[in-house]
Amino acid sequence: MPQRYSLAAIILHWAIAALLAFQIAVGWALGSLGARGFALFQLHKSIGITVLLLTLLRIGVRWWKPRPAKLEGGWQGALASGVHVGLYAFMLGAPLTGWALVSTAKIKVPTLFFGVIPLPHLPLPMASHGLAEGGHSLLAWIGIALVALHVAGALRHHVMMRDGLIWRMVPGRSTALLIGLPALILVGFLLGRAILPGAAPVAPDAPAANAVEAPVEDNAVEAASNASDNAAAPVANETAAVTEEPAGPPPAWTVQPGGRISFAVGNSGETISGSFSKWTAKIVMDPDHPESADIKVTIDMASASVGDAYKDGMLPGDEFFGSAAHPTATFVAKGAEKSGANAYRAHGTLTLKGVAKPQAIRFTLSGSGKSRKVSGSASVARLPFGVGNGDSSTGLDPKVTVTFSFDAKAQ
Repeated sequence: MPQRYSLAAIILHWAIAALLAFQIAVGWALGSLGARGFALFQLHKSIGITVLLLTLLRIGVRWWKPRPAKLEGGWQGALASGVHVGLYAFMLGAPLTGWALVSTAKIKVPTLFFGVIPLPHLPLPMASHGLAEGGHSLLAWIGIALVALHVAGALRHHVMMRDGLIWRMVPGRSTALLIGLPALILVGFLLGRAILPGAAPVAPDAPAANAVEAPVEDNAVEAASNASDNAAAPVANETAAVTEEPAGPPPAWTVQPGGRISFAVGNSGETISGSFSKWTAKIVMDPDHPESADIKVTIDMASASVGDAYKDGMLPGDEFFGSAAHPTATFVAKGAEKSGANAYRAHGTLTLKGVAKPQAIRFTLSGSGKSRKVSGSASVARLPFGVGNGDSSTGLDPKVTVTFSFDAKAQ
């Protein structure tokens, strides 16, 4: 019976084979998943680095424990050796080109090895991105061809030549292991296909009317309604009661610690939720005379977090908040109006990523005197501000819901 490989070499052989099958199954689908494939893309990177490390270990084992002697010479033996060399090149080259690909991408996605260990980007020029992307794709197809040749050669030796060559990669002459170890490759492939996200759900059509959250100049329905109400009001109302004048200047309010500004956006049927940890608000307003309101909120965009290290690393980039060039976002409103009991709305201007657009907010006040609890919300269209403008954002809903709550005390 031919001499076997070392146990370490056998374990590494089948482990790498199963991981490569998983990578091929996942890699085929990643390009079409968009934002839904974000988590899977991170796993793909981690598995790729694992293959790279295991391959380096396999080379070390091969140097420490040389492989058994070849059983076949001639062109068949040369072809087998060539396939082996090619497989090693594939197992090293595919992870390295993938690493180069993410290191030179326009959208800098941080790489954490299985979500724990940060992996630095390779110091490569951005101009090499196309070469890395093309090389990674080409190596994948070459690798598939080499694996097919390798399997075909093993079957030829075992079924046609019956020389027992395949037993060199099985720890013990066990039929169960002879079947079970190659089955790991199929398991790896099927697992990769099984964890792929399903088809993106079709979002229902948005409601036709959302006048309260629309910009001032787009709020034609509300304007027409107000005009109609004013025209129908009896003339006698003009002499009814004199409007109460404020007793003095409106109070300024100090936001108390513990407040929160949060955001949420749909992502292919799921919801991504996060918050900003650093923000300030300057508020002047008499609740009985909301027209006196003077509101300015400033948000540190680099403080955004969704509770996931990968996604948090993307948020400051140009695809989303571009916080290097535009570190803050501001909302400014002059005046507000009552919309119900303790309920108000204000129309102002939101400036984000250097773009200023009209924006409406709703808020309520509870409490009395010099202590009030404030809570409210806004619906922000992200595309006019260039938020979510890349390939990883294709599954995001066009509007982001922003909510806020805090306590305030009058000065």
